[in-house]
Amino acid sequence: MPALFDSTTYTWVVLPILIFCARILDVSLDTVRIIFINKNLKYYVAFTAFFAVLIWLMVIRQIFQQLDNPVCYLAYAAGYATGNVVGLWIENKISIGKVIIRIITRLESDELVSIMRATGYGVTVMDASGATGPVKVIFSIVERSAIVRVVEMIREHNPLAFYTVEDVRDVSERVTPFRVPSSHLLNRCFGFRPRNK
Repeated sequence: MPALFDSTTYTWVVLPILIFCARILDVSLDTVRIIFINKNLKYYVAFTAFFAVLIWLMVIRQIFQQLDNPVCYLAYAAGYATGNVVGLWIENKISIGKVIIRIITRLESDELVSIMRATGYGVTVMDASGATGPVKVIFSIVERSAIVRVVEMIREHNPLAFYTVEDVRDVSERVTPFRVPSSHLLNRCFGFRPRNK
């Protein structure tokens, strides 16, 4: 093994590849850590910070041992750039946190609002005035994982609507498909009415 570590192949090929991969992992964890900080997820922050700095220390040790190797510098920089992209991709996949979806429409919004409420999403509707006349402004706070589903509803039931999606740090109360009583969902979806007692 010592012969391998002293070889030209290890110094100029294997070591830069290892630095590149380790740097991707390090920066990916650090990018996710920053997102966890914004979401106030302190235990996840501590876990990712521990491993991110541990990997960084191992990588920087190798860099200082190879100060005359420019390939290691390039691998370090390339790993840093790639790690940022990978970290954002991971964050999008895990979809942690809540967002507020704001919808502005000039068309009749009753159908879209009814569908969203029937699905269990809390919806607030306001009358407003836009550049071309009266509009409806619809607000809904949902989990990040539900963004695609809600956007599909908007495009299907009100395709000309303008919408924005913004992160929400804290929510005091919320209505989601998991918190709306099932009887309410049945009433909204199928028109059932409770029996008078």
